[in-house]
This record gives sequence, C-alpha cells and structure tokens, in this order.
Amino acid sequence: MVSRRGFLKSGGLALLGVGLLGGIPGFLAEAAASEKILSPYKKKKTLVCIFQRGAMDGLMAVTPFTDDYLKAARPNLFMSAAKSGAGNPLIDLDGRFGLHPAMKAFEPTFREKRLGIVHGIGSPNNTRSHFDAQDYMESGTPFNKGTSSGWLNRAVGLLGHDALTPFTAVSMTSAMPRSFYGDNPSVAISNLQDFAIQMRGNPTGANMAAKSFEDLYDQTASGLLKQTGKESFEAMKMLQKTDIKNYTPANGAVYPNSALGNSLKQIAQLIKMDVGLEVAFAESNSWDTHFNQGTENGIFARNVADLSNSMMALWTDLGTYQDDVTVMTMTEFGRTVHQNGTGGTDHGRASCNFILGNDVNGGLVYGDVKPLAIENLEDGRDLAVTTDFRSVFSAVADKHLAINNDHILFPDWKGDRVNVMRG
Repeated sequence: MVSRRGFLKSGGLALLGVGLLGGIPGFLAEAAASEKILSPYKKKKTLVCIFQRGAMDGLMAVTPFTDDYLKAARPNLFMSAAKSGAGNPLIDLDGRFGLHPAMKAFEPTFREKRLGIVHGIGSPNNTRSHFDAQDYMESGTPFNKGTSSGWLNRAVGLLGHDALTPFTAVSMTSAMPRSFYGDNPSVAISNLQDFAIQMRGNPTGANMAAKSFEDLYDQTASGLLKQTGKESFEAMKMLQKTDIKNYTPANGAVYPNSALGNSLKQIAQLIKMDVGLEVAFAESNSWDTHFNQGTENGIFARNVADLSNSMMALWTDLGTYQDDVTVMTMTEFGRTVHQNGTGGTDHGRASCNFILGNDVNGGLVYGDVKPLAIENLEDGRDLAVTTDFRSVFSAVADKHLAINNDHILFPDWKGDRVNVMRG
C-alpha cells in the first residue's frame, strides 16, 4: 500500500467521475470503515476557495472608472459608470470603482456588507507564466518552487482536530490541485453522483444491496473498482445512501449549468450533509482573454456572470449554513492596463479577488490602486501588486477557520494582514 505522504505528494486521492484512480490510503479507509460515518458530524466552519485559472482582468471586473489613464489605454474595452445614459453599464460601488454589469448578482451582498473586494492583489514574484504563478500561489511560497505542499493542505494540518473526516478537504476537480498537495488528508472528486453510483449502478445492485460492502467489493464485476483496492470501495459508504441526482437546491437557488456551477452545487450538498467538510476547492477556467475580450458581452462577460451567479447560487442554497461558510476567489495574476491589437489584454500583474461571508467586513474595495499613469505602473505596463495575496489568504484562514500560524501556513512571509474579516 502506498504511504499517505507518497500518495498525496504525487497528486492525492483523485476520485474521478469515470472511475476511481489509485488506491485510497489507509487513513481514509479507517475513517470510512464504521457505519457511524453516515451520522452527521458536528457542524464546522467551511472555507470554499475558487481558483480562476488563466488570470482574470481585475481592471475590467472592478474598474476604477474615474481613471482617465485607463480610459485612454482601453479605447475599445473601457466602460463607464455614470449615473445615467446609454453606454454606462458599470455598477457604481463607491464613486470610484464599478462592478462589471454581468456581475450584478454580487451587488446586493456588497451593499449588505457581506462581500468584500481586494484590488491590486497578486504575487510578489513577477512571473507572467500561468504555470509558475499558479504554482507559487497554490503553494503559498512565491519564491520557492521546491515547496512540496499546498497552502490549503497546510491549513488542514493546522485545524487542530484530533481526527479528520474523509471529507475534511475536498476538491471538486478531476485531479488534485496543487493547493491540496501534502501530508494531510484530502480528496478530489469530479462528480459526487458518479462517485456514489459506482456501487449502485452494478447490474445486480438490487440483490447486492443487502450484502456487506466487503462482499459487494468481492463480487463486483467492475474491473475499475477491482483496480483501486478495497479501501476505495469502503470510502463509498459516505455517499452511498445520499440521493445526489435528485438534489433540490434550497431557497429557490438556481445554479448555472456550468462546470463551476455544478461544482459549487455539489459543495453545497457536502456542507449540508454535515460530513465534516472544512476546506473545499473548485476551479473556473478560460480567463486568459488575449482575444476579443468584449465589454458588456463577450468572453469576459460570460465568465464573470458564471462566477458571480454560481457563487450567489451557492450562497442562496446554503440558507442557515451561511454563518459557517466563507467563499474566496483567487487568480494567478491580472492583465495589462493597455488593450492589445486583438481586442484583448495580455499577461499582467495585479488583479482583484472577492470574499463572501457573514463574517466578512464587506461593502468595501480594499487595496491601493494608484492612478494608472505610466509612472505608477509595474514595468511601465501593469497594475502594480500592492497587496500580497498571502495577506488576504492568511486573514481569511485566521478569522474563519481559527488558523493563526503564518509561519507554517505561509513560510517566509512576515507581512501584515488585510483587515477584510470582522473581529
């Protein structure tokens, strides 16, 4: 049997919609071995992280619309937030920053001070490589490529529990994200329904239902399950009795029919199942808008609509669980201040992120965004990084998950936290 350390460092436990890949380490089988696993755990705080892969244009998501330098730099991409008149689509947040109109779902929670925005956020490492920047952000060590663990995996290790449940840390992805690499238990599940149906879908499922999980494993004809080991089959006890397919979101919540929407819907299910979920991870892709970025419509508008609508569907669905959940976005870097020759923007430096929760000190746009004159731009072309991403991630982890050990969570970082959380 592969060791926990060796298995998780190589990518962790990936439970794919088309099957289960790799043997589940003993820690998961031990936790899942008892039928008591189906009883609700004590309700816990949950941090949901969404990685926007491809680098979101923070200057378009949350635009400093009073900046004439930005208007001149983006003759075809700039949008206004004037109080009236056509062609002024931005949602005025505070007289300086305007929210993209496709993100209108965010406006009520911003006004209610449950959504905070940090602008000028990014990595102190000035790489413009997607792969490297994502790796640095997910490891939490911007100048060390040799870090073997991800910051969220280290967060799991700092939760302070005597025992973790099999679903303490779950990534709704087909492969383990870099954020979850490390020694602490975590799983990647691309589709809860397919995970649970592996056992139910067996042709002799009706007769097998009365048998023990061990007998089911021994008698199943599924070569896929046979290849994963009995411990993988044991883990399915967690969801075997849950009707994933017919889940109805609460409070009239409607999730977008998108990869992100489906991931957040499944995270809501896990939260409401009380299976001990404390750190959840999801991805949003296609933010690399080099071509035809658009304004009110187009690629970028579709992406931000999906992000905001998916997050607000999750929030609405959670209902009474809202007090226990904080949602935070991240992206590897931003885009250039100037538009390019193909109606898009190129790899830049700083972007912005969104933090949603009842313990968020919301209704504010945090950060230091200077006028976008050339002398204020990083390398003469980019929105400067004035907020280290670790100063936000640390603040959220501390206040929401009661993790207060920056030395372990973000080694080599000694900065100040952004006061984006209450208390």
